[in-house]
Amino acid sequence: MKLIIGLGNPGEKFQNNRSNIGFKILDVLANNNNIEIRTKKKKSLIGRGEFDGEDIVLLKPQTFTDLAGEAALYIASFLKIKPPDIVVIMDDFGLPLGKLVVEKGGNDYSHPAIKNLAIALKSPEFIRLRVGILGKTAGKLTRDKYVSSEFEPMEILQLISIINDAEAAVRSISSGDINEVIEKFKQ
Repeated sequence: MKLIIGLGNPGEKFQNNRSNIGFKILDVLANNNNIEIRTKKKKSLIGRGEFDGEDIVLLKPQTFTDLAGEAALYIASFLKIKPPDIVVIMDDFGLPLGKLVVEKGGNDYSHPAIKNLAIALKSPEFIRLRVGILGKTAGKLTRDKYVSSEFEPMEILQLISIINDAEAAVRSISSGDINEVIEKFKQ
């Protein structure tokens, strides 16, 4: 069983923020696999189903991105899912818009949610699907201001392709050799 966590912030006002790309990708995964993400448990929205023949749990933490570890720990503990079977879909301010990178483990905690997840799970050995959100409009905005901004109209057109590519990456992670997937989606 895999636990797939999409990072994002709850609430309508954050719905189209760059930092909510994890939620958007998780919604498409759910929709394409007839999984409803609506069960409320311990500060989370959860959906359970099957993905390419494997049982999966889709998790949208409702704790805000930087505190996602609390929700992840509860579900992972309850379902006895170990960190290597956890996939975190996250925004990455350091990657150009649409660039996908798959990594496993490590102690690069440049994203506050990753540090929080590693502490909560007592291990950094989960898989990360980093999705680039850095567009041409970043300018002189701080990281926090930029990730809280909405996608530009021209970028919204690209989102369909980005989300489809991310879904393909998650399929590869679920069904393939993780080392081959990392090699295919490296920085």
